[in-house]
Amino acid sequence: MNVEKVLDEFISKMRGEGVPQIAIDNFSFYYLQLAQGAAGKVFEEEIEPVGDLGAFEDLSVAFRKGGRTLLSRTVHLVLNGGLGTSMGMLMPKSSLHVRGGLSFLDIIARRSLLQKTALVLMNSFVTREHSLRALDKYLPSRENIPRDFLQHKTPKVEIEGLKPVRWEANPLLEWCPPGHGDIYPALSSSGMLDALLGSGYRYAFVSNADNLGATVDETILGFFAQSEAPFLMEVADRTEVDKKGGHLARRRTDGRLILREAAQCPEAERGEFSDINRHRYFNTNNLWLDLAALSRLLVKTRGVLGLPMILNRKTVDPRDPDSVGAYQLETAMGGAIEVFEGAMALRVDRSRFLPVKTTNDLLVVRSDAVTLTPDLRLTKNPERAFDKLPVVSLDSRYYRNIDSFDSRFPKGVPSMVECEALSVEGDITFGANVEIRGNVSVDQARLERTKQDSPAKNPSRAFIGDGAILKGS
Repeated sequence: MNVEKVLDEFISKMRGEGVPQIAIDNFSFYYLQLAQGAAGKVFEEEIEPVGDLGAFEDLSVAFRKGGRTLLSRTVHLVLNGGLGTSMGMLMPKSSLHVRGGLSFLDIIARRSLLQKTALVLMNSFVTREHSLRALDKYLPSRENIPRDFLQHKTPKVEIEGLKPVRWEANPLLEWCPPGHGDIYPALSSSGMLDALLGSGYRYAFVSNADNLGATVDETILGFFAQSEAPFLMEVADRTEVDKKGGHLARRRTDGRLILREAAQCPEAERGEFSDINRHRYFNTNNLWLDLAALSRLLVKTRGVLGLPMILNRKTVDPRDPDSVGAYQLETAMGGAIEVFEGAMALRVDRSRFLPVKTTNDLLVVRSDAVTLTPDLRLTKNPERAFDKLPVVSLDSRYYRNIDSFDSRFPKGVPSMVECEALSVEGDITFGANVEIRGNVSVDQARLERTKQDSPAKNPSRAFIGDGAILKGS
């Protein structure tokens, strides 16, 4: 294969779509790695575990006072590029209602107004219009700082031959997002980085739209500013539920912190990767940036930071497992921890990590196991007797899509303040004011229908009546 010739095909395709040069340069950087045989793997022999880290609870109250004075120079960058496809949604995931009729975006925008911090979204072309319309009632258009900027798109790479994917049935499927590590070149190409710096902003807090535990914390802001570090990652202790996700490590050659994602782990080393006693911390994807330092680094690297490549193997049509195999060349924004000299990690409580990836998570967030505070923070209900939030497993055949989920909790979700874990097997509808206590497993095959709800309406379903109390071990 003539690598340069094929790369020219990719470049021509991207220019034809108006993709900015900085995105083309980044794609070219990773494509050449792929063509040279790189698989984006990080081997155990190349890293060592990270020991004790500084913790949020040990930070001085003085940092909070200092951080409060810096709020006017801080922007909250929210990653908002995804549709809720994992829950059967065709709209931005951030439009999903989570508490009291409020969506993710409602809560984030109201929190920004309350705290008087600037809010900027990183949208994709599929989320932009809907999300900006949702912000109209909260944040008027601003002359100096746009309300959002767009992430880039890059071509999918055909596995056989490493050529550009051609998919006439739906040409949109020839393209993919390059991972949230794209935030750095996208900030630059959109002009957002220059606009923020020109308007006096120095610091950025970055988080995912679906994580309502992520807030612009004044104490962490004060600590970050005083440290003069260019980059800070919030990490939390790994537990059994986190062992399949990425972890923090230290590179042996130079001692720098790195992030190793699951896709970067060789198959033979899954055991070490999943060992939560060896690799103790995971990335919450709550990051802090010194925008001036980022600008300098982008100039120095000509827009190509060189984040570790993540090789994501898919089919061109994700709904068709028999469609052509394709690579998506991606990066993770947390991967930047290894490219910023002096980057730091801070251990935080899990209350700052409450993502909603599935309807299992949504059930917990909508329940009384968590509470929405007056300052619009979502956190564990202090009345819970358990240290952790409930572990939920709903039968994916009946609860995976949001419409199916909502139809099975027509009168509201159960009380879970006393719930340790809930497992639901089968097609079951829950009535009003149901309580789940302890570790509960509900199996449709063992559950009799109540007379309160007519089985004739849904003859295949079982029903749990209003006011039922389900107790487990």
